[in-house]
Amino acid sequence: MSALQQSVLIGTSSSQTAGAGSLALHDISTGTNLATFKQSSVLPNCTSAVPTADGLGGLLLASQQDKAVLNVYSWQKDQLHQKVLLPQKLSCFAADGKGEWCAGGTSDGQIYLWEVASGILFASFDAHYRRVTKLAFTACGGALLSASEDASVAVWAMSRLLNEDLQGEIPTPYCTLSNHTLPVTDIAIGSSIFPNLRVLTSSLDNSVKVWDLNTRSLLTTFLFPAPIQSVSLDPYERALFAASAQTVHQVELFRRRGDSTTRREAVGGGGMGDIVSVSAEADEDSRAIPVKDPITAVSLSLSGSHLFVGTSTGFVHVYDLPSHQLLRTIQTYKGFSITHLTSLLRPADLVGHSTLSVLGATQASVPPIRPVGQFRKVPSLKEREEHVVPIKAALQPSLFDSFLRPLLSPHSAALPSATTSGAPTDTAKRVEELEAEVAQLREHLGRAQGVNDAMWAGMVELGLRGPSTDESAKRRRTEE
Repeated sequence: MSALQQSVLIGTSSSQTAGAGSLALHDISTGTNLATFKQSSVLPNCTSAVPTADGLGGLLLASQQDKAVLNVYSWQKDQLHQKVLLPQKLSCFAADGKGEWCAGGTSDGQIYLWEVASGILFASFDAHYRRVTKLAFTACGGALLSASEDASVAVWAMSRLLNEDLQGEIPTPYCTLSNHTLPVTDIAIGSSIFPNLRVLTSSLDNSVKVWDLNTRSLLTTFLFPAPIQSVSLDPYERALFAASAQTVHQVELFRRRGDSTTRREAVGGGGMGDIVSVSAEADEDSRAIPVKDPITAVSLSLSGSHLFVGTSTGFVHVYDLPSHQLLRTIQTYKGFSITHLTSLLRPADLVGHSTLSVLGATQASVPPIRPVGQFRKVPSLKEREEHVVPIKAALQPSLFDSFLRPLLSPHSAALPSATTSGAPTDTAKRVEELEAEVAQLREHLGRAQGVNDAMWAGMVELGLRGPSTDESAKRRRTEE
């Protein structure tokens, strides 16, 4: 994946000396600022980015640190797009990858689950005994994970939270990961489909634990010299990156098997009693990156080639992996505290980006912004039954050709162009042509299947009958 297509989203909290915080997008190859979204001060784990997809513009959702408000930004403009009032101040916030659902956690252990487009509150329940520190959806959107200061992580299946027949009952988690002894600080989730995936949890008890959600069991515990504030998982799940106060530890999850230089095996996997100690000194399976200032945020690039480290002094260090060489430091936010770092593909509809002007895109050809409803404060059975969701039409084929097609691939010119007229007669004619092709393919498939059945029947009959008389005589002459 080219570094030119990737960017890093940086979030800062407000400062008494520097003023209000902001959200900004930077190019990871040069550090250049691509866009800045002001009037937003966020705490850690309170920001989510929704990509531009399915013909709808992406969003940037940020729960504010000093008020019960969710700021909504569009990639298409640097000004605040919408303010959504929340039932109370949130301690953490997360949205799923498609921007369909979002969840908020509170300081008293409660979790809210909203549908983004309609704002309907689908669930509100007490999930933990203490403050919720992190919320995260699986990549497939099948589960919501919540970490808390009560030293546990709960895994909530979305199918149960959205089940109409269970709305009168208190939600029960798919499983609870409760082997930590101090508050859980972060969660890292593998990219597989729920529940066949691995989860990493970090805690102030100096440990990072690896869990298997399919078996609901603990695989391995990595023990570090200091409390772990955040943890990240390599996109290919080859290594984990655990950040303490001023050190980022890189721990390999696979090691050489015996004396072999090519064969490798997974580290750990022995269960609750399997503890792997990670020292501050570098060895074959772990290395450490020292950082001068206190670390407040850590993230990996989508390709796993860069490591981003944010500090309490407002610096964002960009390291090359696996060499650990410091490539550059983004110093734009000196005086602020970096509270959020996320790597994402550069949005196609990013405000002020050259793609729009180069392609000659007009305001009409820019994809419509994804709708966001006003979030409800209490659940409503009537609203859920009616379930009216506003829908904005996606781009027409002609707009797709002029705006999005050149962004898909460097060889996009070879793609067939869509019709620009969009006349109903052209559409009907095309449908007839496709139906005729389908009928012809079915006819060919039937002939091929008949030939295959005849060949199979002949082989079976030959096998049961045995070799013919001529073949038996020929075989006896050969033996003589």
